[in-house]
Amino acid sequence: MRRIAILGSTGSVGTSALDVAAHLGLTVSGLAARSSRQALRGQIERFKPARAALADPAECDALRRALNGTKTVLHGGPDGVREIAAAPESDLVLCAISGAAGLGPVLEAARRGKTLALANKEALVMAGPLLLEAARASGADIVPVDSEHSAVFQALRGGARGEVRRIFLTASGGPFARTPREEFASITPEQALKHPTWTMGGKISIDSATMFNKALEIVEAKWLFDLAPSQIEVIIHPQSIVHSMVEFVDGSVIAQMGPPDMRTPIQFAFTYPDRAAGNVPPLDLARVKSLTFESPDLEKFPSLRLGWRAAEAGGTMGAVLNAANEVAVELFMRREIGFPRIFEIVRDVMDRHAVVPRPGLEDVLRADAWARQEARCPMS
Repeated sequence: MRRIAILGSTGSVGTSALDVAAHLGLTVSGLAARSSRQALRGQIERFKPARAALADPAECDALRRALNGTKTVLHGGPDGVREIAAAPESDLVLCAISGAAGLGPVLEAARRGKTLALANKEALVMAGPLLLEAARASGADIVPVDSEHSAVFQALRGGARGEVRRIFLTASGGPFARTPREEFASITPEQALKHPTWTMGGKISIDSATMFNKALEIVEAKWLFDLAPSQIEVIIHPQSIVHSMVEFVDGSVIAQMGPPDMRTPIQFAFTYPDRAAGNVPPLDLARVKSLTFESPDLEKFPSLRLGWRAAEAGGTMGAVLNAANEVAVELFMRREIGFPRIFEIVRDVMDRHAVVPRPGLEDVLRADAWARQEARCPMS
C-alpha cells in the first residue's frame, strides 16, 4: 500500500487528495501547508501522519504548542516543507503547492526517487529540463495531476509517443469567455474568482479568468510530453467534461472525459498504473446533452500567445512568464492594477528578458527573482 505525503494539504487540491486517500484507505505519512494552522491541525489529528510542516514559522510555533503530546514530528519554514518531500516514510508525494514555492520540494522529491504526483505546473514551467533530469537520475515517476495533463497522460496510453500528431488542451474559457474585451477594464477580483465549472484556489481561479493557466500548461506540456510547441493546441470547451485530447497521425482522436472533479485525476495518480473504484459520481452524458468546442480568442486572451512564446524560447523564459504572472495577479488582487494590466505586465517583462538557453537551477532562480522585480517596477 502506498504511503503518501501531500504538500499544500489545506488547499482545494490538497483537501480533495485527502478525501481520495481516505476513500482508498491509503496511509497519509506527511502533510505540509503554508500558514493554515487550524486546518492543518485538524488534518494531523484525523490522519496522524509521521511528519507535518507549516511554512509560516510563527504559525508553526503556535501549532507545535497546540499539538503537544502528539507523535507527529512537526517541521517549520520552507526547509520543513522540503523535509516532508524527502522523508523516508512516504513513497508518493503529491505537490499541490501553488506557484514557484513548489519548485524546491518538487525537485527534492524527484531527487529521492519518489513517485511525484504533480499538481504544481509551475515546477515544470520554471525548470522542466532540471526536474526531468532529476527524475531520470533517480528513477522517479512523474504522474500529472492537472486535469488537462492527466487526460493527455491517460490518452497517450492508446499509442506510441512517435505516433502523436498533436494534443488539445481544453479550457472552460473561464468567467469572461463571453465578456467583450472592452469591458475587461471594469472586471473586479470578485468577478474573476467566480469560475463557472471548477472549484479552485484563488490564484488558479484568476489564472483561469486570464487564461494564463493555459499559457502555463502549454509550457508544462512541452516538457512533460516532449512535444514541439506547434503540437500543442488550446480549445475552448465550456462544459469541462472533455479534459483534453490526443490526436494520432492516423487521424484518431482519444479523449479523456469525466465530471469536473479533481478527485478523479488525483486518484489516477495515487493508483497508477492501476485503477480502482472511485468516489466521484459517474458521468451522465444524457444529462449533459451536448459538448461544444470553439477556438480561443487570442485578442481577448493574449496570454495564450505568451505561453507559446515561452515554450518556443525555452531556457529561462518559462520562469519569467510564471514569475511575472504571479506578481501581476497579486497586484490585481490588491486592486493596484486593472485586469487588462496583467497581460501587459507579463508581456513587457518577457520582452525585456535575455533568455539563458540551458539554465542551471541558479539561473532559473535568478530569472525568477529578476522577473518579480521587473513586474513590480514595470517602468524601471
